[in-house]
Amino acid sequence: MNFDFSEEQKLLQHTAREFLTENSSLALVREILESDGGYSQGLWKGVAELGWLGVSIPEEYGGAGYGYLELAMIAGEIGQSLAPIPFSSTVYVAAEAITRHGDADQKKKYLTGIAAGDLIGTLATSEKPGSLSQRSISATFADGKLSGTKIPVVDGDLADFAIVLAKEGDGLSLVIVDLAEAGVERKRLKSLDPTRPQAKIVFNDAPATRLGATGEGWAITQDTLTRAGVLMAFEQLGCADRAFQITFDFVMNRFAFGRPIASFQSLKHRMADLYADRELARSNCYWAAWALENDHEELEVAAASAKISASDALEKMTVEMIEMHGGVGFTWEYDCHLFYRRAKVLSHVLGTTDEWREKLVARLIADAA
Repeated sequence: MNFDFSEEQKLLQHTAREFLTENSSLALVREILESDGGYSQGLWKGVAELGWLGVSIPEEYGGAGYGYLELAMIAGEIGQSLAPIPFSSTVYVAAEAITRHGDADQKKKYLTGIAAGDLIGTLATSEKPGSLSQRSISATFADGKLSGTKIPVVDGDLADFAIVLAKEGDGLSLVIVDLAEAGVERKRLKSLDPTRPQAKIVFNDAPATRLGATGEGWAITQDTLTRAGVLMAFEQLGCADRAFQITFDFVMNRFAFGRPIASFQSLKHRMADLYADRELARSNCYWAAWALENDHEELEVAAASAKISASDALEKMTVEMIEMHGGVGFTWEYDCHLFYRRAKVLSHVLGTTDEWREKLVARLIADAA
């Protein structure tokens, strides 16, 4: 079993890195952070022209028709650059849910729009703080109308459409809502990372169409989150790689008491621990990518393992990044806080790390029974 990527996939990764290095600097992240835009429209248009938004979308809907391994490569580079675009909400989640569970009309409308860069999508499930559960859903869908409140919705104020989890009869269904329709109100929330904005969305008899079968909403949501979790783990891994390299370069070039601070044993040990955490996450991510590409029965376990290890590695990396930069690590002028902000948001976007641990344990217990 070969867990490495092919030369063609590595070339795609190299091309993606070159493009993002040129077009998505940390200066751009700061520009979006300090504005009300929420994302870079120019960068969004650029990645659409390169075909990244349709990497895993079938060619008949304007996509590139590649696989998840290629998408994982791009996800890692998105993480490296902290790209301020709604890529994960649209590509990992919305496009994936519609590709797997949408009907022909939904695929033609939404997948074609996503691949062209004309549509931004998101998933709206949560209605209150705490873990998402079937009992926590109070939004309702009946007679083609959706009512209820979703909060927080990542990229909710940027999106053109949302896939919403709601009660339908005695079960839960997923429905697609065009957010420009009547009966939809949106309000941007304060976010630790404004480059990944969050919103409160209120639906009041908003027109909606069902995605998938009636009563299958919870199962489809969990399937979508599992698959998106693999790709999000790669984005987190890429972010951790960049944060590690910036920190490494800093400690190698900062001098104290006449020598580089990297020569001090305590910092060597801490950097070694960060390196080990990152490589453990990388191994789990590669396993999960293989399971996703092959739709393997181990996908749920692999996805949870990747998401947990990548979240832990990135959060620890960004905390240590700030501390190892010393006093300047806490300042606005240094970039440490950009990575810390992104780490915190990404660790909650698809469910908290504790929720993923619960999923992993539940699946392992079920497999052992």
